Amino acid sequence: MPPEPASRRRREDFEESRVYEYPQHLRTAIEDAPTGPGVYIFHGQEGDLPLYIGKSINIRARLLSHLRTPDEARMLRQTQRISHIRTAGEIGALLLEAQMIKAQHPLFNQKLRRNKQLCSLRLSGGVPEVVYSKDIDFATQADLYGLFASRHAALDSLRSLADQHKLCYGPLGLEKLPPGKACFRAAIRQCAGVCRGDETPQAHQQRLFSSLLALRVECWPYGGAVGLVERDAELTQIHVVNHWCYLGSATTAEQARQLTTVAAGFDADGYKILCRPVLTQSVEILVL
Repeated sequence: MPPEPASRRRREDFEESRVYEYPQHLRTAIEDAPTGPGVYIFHGQEGDLPLYIGKSINIRARLLSHLRTPDEARMLRQTQRISHIRTAGEIGALLLEAQMIKAQHPLFNQKLRRNKQLCSLRLSGGVPEVVYSKDIDFATQADLYGLFASRHAALDSLRSLADQHKLCYGPLGLEKLPPGKACFRAAIRQCAGVCRGDETPQAHQQRLFSSLLALRVECWPYGGAVGLVERDAELTQIHVVNHWCYLGSATTAEQARQLTTVAAGFDADGYKILCRPVLTQSVEILVL
């Protein structure tokens, strides 16, 4: 094999070194960053808008990890300064990060954007149907299964459940079967055969219900807002939540009660962050 041209080697060496040239003023800012939990923001040039918003239980360590990642060099070259907001714990950092990303739409954040097509599955007459959070309140509506970014994603998940549990596409509304005809999947043993009488509709329905249970969306378990209390050596915060929606944080119960407004709408990210600590009460909860 002929040797690689020297000009190409020099060009690749130059490109690699350019990628690793990180602004010195960012390193200085990181040295002053705290080692506790919180949210950090990479600010760009125009209007000081955020390029990226992240969170960590150790802000300084997380910022240093950005400087070690070549894939993030483009973002770092556009960053003019770094700021941070301390929180009392991980839950506060997760909630604040999600809230800020939805409000400010940073260029390099792809996740945690507000989704206007959020949907779920609900059984109607035994048949799954797709319902949308813009039409019903997912925080109070019982018997919803799964949170999906689109109708397509919801139906893909239902199809995956059918394949896993040998459910028939016909009764699920995924396929229209001619009267008296079995589905093709029954012939190749991917369907247990409710469409040709190999099992009863009741047995098929029970298997469908059992497969959906793992996706069940839990209703908000309180009559109104509550505060989740987090503390560390420097800070105490009460994170105010209503109907799985994060409303803000306060340092005293009196301040927290002033944040107990009606939730703007169901927030899937808030639900995913809060469901386990609220239902298991693994964090101190203050009824407001």
